[in-house]
Amino acid sequence: MGLLDEYYLPGLHVQEHAIDVPLDWAGHVPGQGFNGPSTTLFYRVVDAPEKIHAELPLLIFLQGGPGGAGPRPLSPQSDGWIAEAIKHFRVVLPDQRGTGRSARVDSNTIGAMDAAEGAHYLKHFLADSIVRDFEHLRRTQFAGSRWVSLGQSYGGFLTLTYLSLFPDALTASFTTGGIPHVPADATEVYEHTFPRMERKTEQFYARYPQDRARLAVLADRLAADPLPLPNGDPLTVERLQTLGSSFGMKPSFERVHWLLDEAFAAGDGSASASSPISDEFLRGVESATASHPLYWPLQEFIYANGDLERPIDWAAQRVRDTMPRFSTGARPLLLTGEAVFPWMFEQEKQLKPFRGAVETMMQDTHFGVIYDEGQLARNEVPLRAAVYFDDMYVDASLSLDTLSRIGNAHAWVTNEFEHDGVHGAVVFRHLFDEACANGDLRAMF
Repeated sequence: MGLLDEYYLPGLHVQEHAIDVPLDWAGHVPGQGFNGPSTTLFYRVVDAPEKIHAELPLLIFLQGGPGGAGPRPLSPQSDGWIAEAIKHFRVVLPDQRGTGRSARVDSNTIGAMDAAEGAHYLKHFLADSIVRDFEHLRRTQFAGSRWVSLGQSYGGFLTLTYLSLFPDALTASFTTGGIPHVPADATEVYEHTFPRMERKTEQFYARYPQDRARLAVLADRLAADPLPLPNGDPLTVERLQTLGSSFGMKPSFERVHWLLDEAFAAGDGSASASSPISDEFLRGVESATASHPLYWPLQEFIYANGDLERPIDWAAQRVRDTMPRFSTGARPLLLTGEAVFPWMFEQEKQLKPFRGAVETMMQDTHFGVIYDEGQLARNEVPLRAAVYFDDMYVDASLSLDTLSRIGNAHAWVTNEFEHDGVHGAVVFRHLFDEACANGDLRAMF
């Protein structure tokens, strides 16, 4: 397919490309020809307009997720790290397989398959396949030139997979809020993140005490009579609780507060048990709790590394069941974070077709290998990781434990940012400056 389009955004030169990659990498080697079913890997290459003819090193961005497409910048400043990166690099922005324009997978795709077929298919959209796609891209479209990687959130998980499988591809790696615990264990993750979510909810109520009553009244009303959202999904107490899933970003407290401010049709801001719930609130909840099609179906399987001792079996739900303070009837109502639950596949229209496949995967114990602990211990590629001390999604203590066992890994621990700190310019600039000061990029600059 090759070059599809070329154009300018304010402050950016953009090229769009696509290549074919194997749907199933088993028996295939990145950079070589392949037979059998394929899928599309779409990617953009962006650079500064004044540098389009310059010889620049490459930086590949590993998007968060799972199920997240690459950034769609409005300008360099709309995603601050891009403004910094194009000063030094030509930046590659892939849509991970199954997302965006890379043969997007959604409810229509999975709805045409039975549970076993769907489960088998979805296993091709995890880190072992994603990283092989990127390595195939590097070898076939960029003449095998080594590149620097920047991994945000789940992109940090992908970084460790890349360092495990193809360390020679990388000159250096940066991660922001995305070092998983290795060995991976989904249950352990939620044992750390649920208590953090409780503290986040308490902080929210401390900042906006009026919202404690608003959420309590809403929960009582919905427990008795769930309301339809504009798309027809029921607004239940469980879904109301997922408003907390953005609490690890800024300014999420304020977004939720203003949503609750107009929750009741009476319009006076009070928590009214008699006032109808406003249409504006229902629209806002639907928007705030929507997700990319693969985000929830793959959520717990990003922790599956090779053959498991036991099935994942709804790890978040199992941990939640040990914490009655997160029940739908508890008051004050606690909100939940980045956690997938069985009810989502029963209540949400876009997730219902995934239900059988996800249930099948939850009982599976055979997955692709995504981390090689021995290779990570021997790692020589400079890895510079921004670890956010108060990160709601990726536990800092677990990240630091992992980094202590990776060769040539360097942590920058900061409490100045939330999980989305990379979207400004400061975090990337700090990591880049540290890498330059320590000679990590000597081969490039």
